[in-house]
Amino acid sequence: MERYSKSIEAFSEAFKVIPGGVDSPVRAFNSVGGTPPFIERGEGAYIVDIDCNRYIDFVQSWGPLIFGHCDGTIENAVIDAAKKGLSFGAPTVAETQLANEIVELFPHIDKVRFVSSGTEAVMTAIRLARGVTGRDNIIKFVGCYHGHSDSLLVQAGSGMATFGTPSSPGVPSGLTKHTLLATYNDIDSVAKCFEAEEIACVIIEPIAGNMGLVPADEEFLVALRELCNKHNALLIFDEVMSGFRASLKGACGISSVVPDIVTWGKVIGGGMPVGAFGASKAIMSQLSPEGPVYQAGTLSGNPVAMAAGLASLRKLKANPNIYDELNAKAVRLMSGFKDAAACVGVDMVTDTRGSMFGFFFSYKSVKNFDDALQNDTALFGKFHQAMLGRGVYLACSSFEAGFICTEMNDAMIETAIDAAKASLIEITKG
Repeated sequence: MERYSKSIEAFSEAFKVIPGGVDSPVRAFNSVGGTPPFIERGEGAYIVDIDCNRYIDFVQSWGPLIFGHCDGTIENAVIDAAKKGLSFGAPTVAETQLANEIVELFPHIDKVRFVSSGTEAVMTAIRLARGVTGRDNIIKFVGCYHGHSDSLLVQAGSGMATFGTPSSPGVPSGLTKHTLLATYNDIDSVAKCFEAEEIACVIIEPIAGNMGLVPADEEFLVALRELCNKHNALLIFDEVMSGFRASLKGACGISSVVPDIVTWGKVIGGGMPVGAFGASKAIMSQLSPEGPVYQAGTLSGNPVAMAAGLASLRKLKANPNIYDELNAKAVRLMSGFKDAAACVGVDMVTDTRGSMFGFFFSYKSVKNFDDALQNDTALFGKFHQAMLGRGVYLACSSFEAGFICTEMNDAMIETAIDAAKASLIEITKG
C-alpha cells in the first residue's frame, strides 16, 4: 500500500534481524492485520510515521505520556539530567526526591524501591511478599497481566481453583506450580483458591488494562481485602498501568481498599523506562540491604528516568484537576463511539477511569476475561485498520486500554468520533 510503503519496507528489514520484526509482540499488529506504522516522531497528541502519516495517538506509549509527546517540562528535565551523565550505578538525590513525592500521596506507604520496568517491579513485589510471609503460593487473576516473569506466565487448568500451568514454552512447570488462578470479579473463585495452603499474596490489577479496560467492582475488592486479612496473606495492587492515570493516586484514590504493596510504572517515568513498588516500613525493611529479600539492578533509579518522573509527577500534583478534564474527554469519546456503533446496529460496551478508556464490540458488560473473550475481535481488527486509515491510532488489540493526554482537545475527540462513524459505516455497509 502506497500510504505505508516505507513502513512496509522497514518492517521487512526489521524482520531479518529482530524476531517478528518487533521488540514487543503486540506491536506486530498480528491481531488487527496490516503492517505496523514505524513511528518517526511524536507531537503532543499526535504521532507521525516514516511515511509522514499523522495520527491522533490514543496509545501514548501504552500510558506513560499523560502530558503527550515531547512535553516541554519533562523534555527539559531529561536534557538537563542527560548532560550530567546517563547512568552512575550509584545513589542520586533525585531518587529520594521522587520517592518522597510518591510517599506523600499514600498514607499506607512508607518506602519505595525503584527498578527499571513494571515487570521487574511486580516480580520483586511478589518475591518480597513471599519473603515476608514465608509462603510460596500466590493467587492471580485470569486476564490480568503482570509482566513476563516465569511464575506469572500461566494459564488456567481444568478446575476452578487449579494451580497454573505454563502458558509459554521455556517456562518450567516447577515455576508455575505455586500460582493459583482465580476469576476476576468473582470472590467465590478466590475463596476456593484459599483452600490451598500457604498463600503468600494475591496480586490484582484493580483497574485491569490488559484484557481491555475492566475495573474491579468495589464490593469485590472489599471482599478480597477481607479474605487476605483472614488468611494473613498480603494484597498487591498492580498499578503499573493505572497508577497516576486513573486518578492522582490511581485505583488507591478511587477505592476504599488499602493494599499492602503497590507497584507502579509508566507515568512515574514520564516516557523513560522505570518501575517501582512501595509498602509499609515493616514490609520494605525485609528488602536488601536492610533485610534478606534480594533485589538489585545497575539501572535502578537511573538519573535520567528519575528526572523525567519527577517532572511528570510534580506537574500532576500541581494540576490535580486535569483528571476531571481528561475523564470528561474519555467519556465523550466513548459516548461518541457507542453512538456510532448503535447507528449501524453494532453492539458496543464502554468504560472509563480517569484518563483511561476501553470499548468492546460486545452485547454484554465485561466483568472478567471470559466476558472479554466474547467480544468480536474480527470486527475490532477491521475497525482498527479503518481508523488508522483515517488518522486515528488506537491500541492494536481489543484487549488493551486506551489513553487520553492533556494535549487532546475537543476538536480531536470529535475528529476521532467522526472517524469511528465513517469506519463503522464502511465496515457494515460496504
